[in-house]
Amino acid sequence: MKIVSKIYTALVFVFLYAPILVLIVFSFNDTETSSRTVFSGFTLRWYERLFQDRYILEALLNTLIIAVCSCLLSSFFVLSASFCLSRLRFKLRKPYMNMAMILGLFPGFMSMIAVYFILKAVGLTEGNLIRLALILCYSGGAALGFQIIKGFFDTMPKELDEAALIDGCTRWQIFTRIILPLSKPIIIYQILTSFTAPLGRLHLCQGHLPRQLRP
Repeated sequence: MKIVSKIYTALVFVFLYAPILVLIVFSFNDTETSSRTVFSGFTLRWYERLFQDRYILEALLNTLIIAVCSCLLSSFFVLSASFCLSRLRFKLRKPYMNMAMILGLFPGFMSMIAVYFILKAVGLTEGNLIRLALILCYSGGAALGFQIIKGFFDTMPKELDEAALIDGCTRWQIFTRIILPLSKPIIIYQILTSFTAPLGRLHLCQGHLPRQLRP
């Protein structure tokens, strides 16, 4: 039975990571077209052209700025909201969780037009302020995705909070000095997920790329 489980686990990992490995290998392929599946030779010219292109480098810099800023804001919002919903009891706690659950049923693009007109009304759709607009879009509704981190906080014994309150700690000190140091795995999860989300948005700036670079 152990052998079967090991074989099954190995197949799962192959299924998950084999396409990534093939993608990396074929990025060094010398062929001119992307439709060919035969490795015709090793070359570095694609990476040379990539790092010599000013538009791609500017797009990479913008993406990193937006990803880092939205990652920090999103992580702070989600961790704070999850802590409040897990450890505190207040009047609008259950209505907020129910509202977040209902809003999570609808895809995000349904609010795209409304968000655009709001950003346009406050002047965030032109120039360098577009970066700020994207950061706000990525991190603004982050607190609605509190379910996973709240579930992690719920597993921690509340006696830790009670002991800290007896010793004179405030809620903020409990959050920063007790809960967060014990929550490193879930913090890493939140940072990774909120950082990688803006990295797959090249298609949003496709219209601003030169024609020869468009897919």
